[in-house]
Amino acid sequence: MINSTAVAAIATGLSLMIGMPAEAEPSSHNGTWAVELVTDSGLCSARYSYALAIREGQVQLVSGGAGARVNGHVSADGLVGLTVNNGTASGTGTGRLQGGSGAGTWKVSSLCAGRWTARRSDTRTAEVE
Repeated sequence: MINSTAVAAIATGLSLMIGMPAEAEPSSHNGTWAVELVTDSGLCSARYSYALAIREGQVQLVSGGAGARVNGHVSADGLVGLTVNNGTASGTGTGRLQGGSGAGTWKVSSLCAGRWTARRSDTRTAEVE
């Protein structure tokens, strides 16, 4: 299982490899995001929908993943690194948020893989303490 420190290190490494500067503040991604996962290969269901909250770069599951634990980070320039655990299954997701939308890929062990898209659905929810 990959912990959040490893995911953050991977995201930072990807940022350095791509050569994209971190221009935005992490808080620019704060809010609630509607995320849809589409399975491209493997034994998983065709589509999944989740609501995730981002606050100061940290990702939390809001709804759609009964029993799932999400651990993730969004860097200042929008790179996303997530791990999801649900029972014995675990998966990872990577991608990028930019403005009010985002996209990337995901994988659950060797069971299935696909792509995800996200759109900001509310900017207030994750910003309120």
